[in-house]
Amino acid sequence: MNKAKRTEIFTRLRAANPSPKTELEYSTPFELLVAVVLSAQATDKGVNKATARLFPVANTPQAIYDLGVDGLKEYIKTIGLFNSKAENVHKLCRQLLDLHNGEVPQTREALEALPGVGRKTANVVLNTAFGQPTMAVDTHIFRVANRTRIAPGKNVVEVEKRLVRLIPEEFLMDAHHWLILHGRYTCTARKPRCGACLIEDLCEYKDKAE
Repeated sequence: MNKAKRTEIFTRLRAANPSPKTELEYSTPFELLVAVVLSAQATDKGVNKATARLFPVANTPQAIYDLGVDGLKEYIKTIGLFNSKAENVHKLCRQLLDLHNGEVPQTREALEALPGVGRKTANVVLNTAFGQPTMAVDTHIFRVANRTRIAPGKNVVEVEKRLVRLIPEEFLMDAHHWLILHGRYTCTARKPRCGACLIEDLCEYKDKAE
């Protein structure tokens, strides 16, 4: 795919949604970090239901740490893998208190050193909380990047690096939100809604649905 086509794709995505936002509900970088850790193999809607109960009671590293693992489980038990997630979030809070004065670090290395935080989670926090032009490649973005041929790659890191390199700079800050939403609601896994897609004529997918 050439640069002109990529530019037109993101021009249209921006025109349709000028200020894209994550669907996770949060009010601080720490709340976002916890929500993203909880969202692994879970829906944003499910996470929001749990954090709507948790955050009014505990929304700082100290407060969540003070709940204890079992106390935290009571708030997040409706989320998949809640046992391991509770362990990770509890350890994460302890590490933030011990190493970062209770603040969420603003570097990938420090974020990835936290329990339960991988590259994708770190990228979400860096982009959404701290305004860094990172690309958090989840299953939706991986599919859209490969299917449309915006930035094909064999694994998520390869796709991430190509997207960061190939997406025009003016779009990079919001591109990860546009691509996730496009994959979640239009370029879906089993039955892509090609007829309702605003970039259908630019997409290089060979098996477009009618």
